[in-house]
Amino acid sequence: MVEKGTRHDVARSRIAAAAALLLSLSLSGCSDSGEKSDGLPSELWVNPDSQPARTARQYAAQGRHEDAALMRRIADQPAAEWVGELPRARARAVTTAAARTGRTPVLVAYNIPNRDCGRHSAGGAEGAPDYGGWIRELAAGIGDRSAVVILEPDAVAQVVDGCFPGELREERLAMLRNAVETLKALPRTWVYIDAGNAGWVRDPYALVEPLKQSGIDKADGFSLNVSNFQPTGATIRYGHHLSGSLGGTHFVIDTSRNGNGATNAVGSRSEAYAYPGHHEDRWCNPPGRALGERPSTRTGDPKVDAFLWVKRPGESDGTCNGGPGAGSWWPRYALDLARNTRG
Repeated sequence: MVEKGTRHDVARSRIAAAAALLLSLSLSGCSDSGEKSDGLPSELWVNPDSQPARTARQYAAQGRHEDAALMRRIADQPAAEWVGELPRARARAVTTAAARTGRTPVLVAYNIPNRDCGRHSAGGAEGAPDYGGWIRELAAGIGDRSAVVILEPDAVAQVVDGCFPGELREERLAMLRNAVETLKALPRTWVYIDAGNAGWVRDPYALVEPLKQSGIDKADGFSLNVSNFQPTGATIRYGHHLSGSLGGTHFVIDTSRNGNGATNAVGSRSEAYAYPGHHEDRWCNPPGRALGERPSTRTGDPKVDAFLWVKRPGESDGTCNGGPGAGSWWPRYALDLARNTRG
């Protein structure tokens, strides 16, 4: 099933507001302060003009105070900003706004060619030269300002699980390696290569060689559970197995929507691609999910640099389970996530 909507088609509507972003993003927020994990800054940036923040203000103005309070549970937390088109302008706008508050933003680089086997987020660069130019533009937009970059969700796991053409494997891993080298040449940028999730590539050791070829030795670590729902405990155990085979490499975890864990018998995405509609409902806008641990660099585990909200809660996974196109803002799902969250 081919979807024209992508996670970052939505970014096009944001691009027009990039100039306004620099003027409006004067407020700030931060993750839990105090002692932090090695390397990462302890205070992460909250976008005061995010979709959840705007929706919360709208609900309050309408007298929907309970819904406004629920929405603020999302709006008040730092969440990643995904970068697609016009990477220089987008990255500059976000990092400049964050720098004015003394915080560090989390960016997601998501533009590698053939980026989504399932086509919910179809798109990406045309080829390796185009992608290399895109990464250089992203780096130019970040400059000497502080940023954490999650590099290409799904890209390595797709190589391992077989949904990505084998003849293009080496080229993709080389693109990732070059991206790491370009971004790590910046003075204040942390880079984590995405490594899928514990419910996708079940054997973490299968990821070791592809991550090595992707430049994990030059990166700050890898990311797990991006846009997924695997429980934090299981993800930490999975990450430790992978880290142990990579010389103790650190990692970060997307905890944005894993408060109730995954639905039963979550299959890998490649299964969903092979059998359209059969496994999709397990990772694509599944009902009954909840917000996970709040973003923080205080994880209690020396190998886990941070819990992050890489996927902004309330942004759709795709046109499944009643959701709009991938990346579109879906307030009802956001409210359900907040309402289902304990504490």
